[in-house]
Amino acid sequence: MERLDGCVAIVTGASRGIGKALALGLGARGAAIVCAARTATPDPSGLPGTIHATAGEIERAGGRALAVRCHLGRADDLGHLVDATVERFGRIDVLVNNAMAPTRGRFDDLSIEAWDESMATNLRSLFVLAKLVIPLMAATGGGSIVNISSGGADHAATAAMPPGFLAYSVAKAAMERFTTALAPEIAALGIVVNALRPGAVKTELAVRELGENFDWTGWTSPEAVVPAVAWLAAQRATGFTGRILDVSQFGAGWP
Repeated sequence: MERLDGCVAIVTGASRGIGKALALGLGARGAAIVCAARTATPDPSGLPGTIHATAGEIERAGGRALAVRCHLGRADDLGHLVDATVERFGRIDVLVNNAMAPTRGRFDDLSIEAWDESMATNLRSLFVLAKLVIPLMAATGGGSIVNISSGGADHAATAAMPPGFLAYSVAKAAMERFTTALAPEIAALGIVVNALRPGAVKTELAVRELGENFDWTGWTSPEAVVPAVAWLAAQRATGFTGRILDVSQFGAGWP
């Protein structure tokens, strides 16, 4: 099991789903985890989970954790997230960009406001967070940025995506291009950046959208994504950067 002792990792979207599994999994491997998301209090009518619940699980298991409420679409919130991390743990080694605005809607129904919110939350936040964390990572010898993407970013996947995933698919494709374009610019700083496609994962959001009675054959659990992300999080100036990776190939096609 990949160890991350001494590392400090920010995981966005850590209140549930893949983000929660990554926060718990990286914490179990020795990293101090900053759990970032908008959900700080339970919502009886919403999806389960909060950042405080995730942080509490990490701490009860003997790890170190900090919960920070953060709206990724707001630059002030992102600044506060980074400042709170440094104030508590003194450094940032790993950034996992997992959270995403679940914007849904066909082209005819999708408003400009919804599109702009999706792009601010899902794309602008990548740039803003990178501007904030890269100098801090460089000052301590390097780091790793892991962007959680989707097969929906692939042009070939268009026919397989259900209606209403226009904004989602565009944002994930842009995330991958951001990854490959940023990687060579920061490689000399000892910082790697990679994008990982987790495949079909049964999360709380997926269940809400598709229904519990959906045929989940072939879908994996959020925990199945952890080993690949842990390996990527441990990379420093290895040259393994700028990759678009599929979790199903971890241990076979890569590393």
